[in-house]
Amino acid sequence: MATDLLARTPPFDRLPPVEREALAQMGQTLSLGPGTLLLEQGGNPATNLYLLLEGKVALLDGDREVGVLGAGEFFGYPSLLSGEPPAFSVVTKGPAQVLAFPKEAFERLLAHPAAARYFGQGLVERIRLLREAQDLSFITPVGKLVRRGPVFIEPSATVAEAAWRMRQEGISSLLVAGEPLGILTDRDLRNRVLAEGRPPSTPVAAVMSAPLFALPAETPLYEAVAAMVERGIHHLPLTEGEKVVGIVTHTDLLLSQVQSPLLLLRRIERLDLERYSLEVARLVETLHAQGLGGMEIGRVVASLNDALLRRLVKEAEAALGPPPVAYSFMVFGSEGRREQALLTDQDNALVLEEEGHEAYFQALAERVVGGLLRAGIPECRGGYMATRWRLPLPEWVATFRRWMEAPEPQALLEAQIFFDFRGAAGSLSLKPLEEAVLEGSRKGIFLYHLARAALEFRPPLGLFGRVRTEEGQVDLKRGALAPIVALARLYALMAGSLAKGTPERLKAAAEGGTLSPEGAEGLLEAYRFFFGLRLAYQLRALQQGQPIGNRVLWAALTPLERRRALEGFRLILELQESTAGRFQMR
Repeated sequence: MATDLLARTPPFDRLPPVEREALAQMGQTLSLGPGTLLLEQGGNPATNLYLLLEGKVALLDGDREVGVLGAGEFFGYPSLLSGEPPAFSVVTKGPAQVLAFPKEAFERLLAHPAAARYFGQGLVERIRLLREAQDLSFITPVGKLVRRGPVFIEPSATVAEAAWRMRQEGISSLLVAGEPLGILTDRDLRNRVLAEGRPPSTPVAAVMSAPLFALPAETPLYEAVAAMVERGIHHLPLTEGEKVVGIVTHTDLLLSQVQSPLLLLRRIERLDLERYSLEVARLVETLHAQGLGGMEIGRVVASLNDALLRRLVKEAEAALGPPPVAYSFMVFGSEGRREQALLTDQDNALVLEEEGHEAYFQALAERVVGGLLRAGIPECRGGYMATRWRLPLPEWVATFRRWMEAPEPQALLEAQIFFDFRGAAGSLSLKPLEEAVLEGSRKGIFLYHLARAALEFRPPLGLFGRVRTEEGQVDLKRGALAPIVALARLYALMAGSLAKGTPERLKAAAEGGTLSPEGAEGLLEAYRFFFGLRLAYQLRALQQGQPIGNRVLWAALTPLERRRALEGFRLILELQESTAGRFQMR
């Protein structure tokens, strides 16, 4: 059995059969329970080369998981090659089976050039993981940047007293005591006091921002940057439990070497629109080169796109005058889920407080959509843009209910991206739309057709589970990303969750019991992998001056990438088949 398996496993598949048989005889199969420690970080050097046959193992930097290996992957060889203690602990994530080769078998294997090259490439990947684990520029808790505790002022104090206190303390913000907590920044003093001609006696309560937006101190730096970009803020209070322990500023983050998104955010207000796509592409390249994951990059880019949209809305209102009624500029699709990387098509619409005022909102939509086009964000091929989709809120609610109560499969397939909606600009609350979606999620007909839509795009697997290509390529969007997005949307709504992002939806589905924890975790790992793989190949195409798309050349993938892709495709198909059975679609 081991010999047959090795014949299909790189680099053993490149060995002469006699040599492969001899090495197979040297291996020992081990069946392991969950939580088994196979290698200890900083412990004794490895004495075996391990091949994972079944299950998964986690690579741990301390208590933090930095990688997961699946069936067909090796571990232990970096320590064998260096003679040094393992750089990561290796622990089984569940029941697992491994094939352990002694050191002498590994040395014999390395005598073959193909095997030496294979493990050399693998060592490069482990070194990259190690650098990421040790590089604090993106993954360190943002609380590590706090240099002092917060300074409070009473809401009844005057702005003159607040300005004096800031100067005395050498800080640019004060927390305002009370319930809820507020914050007063130097920008507030400029924009809300001096610019508006308010007197020095103005109470702090009249110009502060409240309630306070804060993040836990253990939040990773990249999440803190994304949150500040999303909200356009320059001061971020941090908490431990219920207590505010400090404030980090955009300057702190600039000095911490995660400056690229914030620098671009500061320039968006005055950036030539025609340069926007180039600036974002450069940013994505920088973040990717610095080791930030694809999903995290997607959130940062979506936040920058939000900032651009807010700028265009602000400019449109300045040109057209104040809006006659409240409205929301709504985004959906990948932008609504905050899962963008390199620029994709526009998906947006206008939600109006009441009907009428057509001329104003038509002009506003044309200005904003036109600005996005100038910025390099192309039109939606399906026409889902505010220049065409512009309805009063009650009509939107009625439209959503119509899709959900008597949906036709093809219509729902085209419209399901609307269920990823969120407001990106404007003051109108979209809560009635959210309530309508929750109401619809409790109805079987809507879930049934949503399940059918989740089965529309299938992974590219043919007979005997082999990958099926078109001209040697696979489409990662249609064959992997879109099915996972659709499954996550379905099972999150079944759990009564309005989460928008795919990771958040999978978590909600697992917690709500509509998807098994193992299924949710597997889909999340697959989504992260496919998202990152597509981004890497899009960046490569960009650097080579080629068109950016969703297809990758299957033969160009590394053996590890092919194994992980195949595992992801199989999991998607398995969950799609389970969904079909659950909704009696067979």
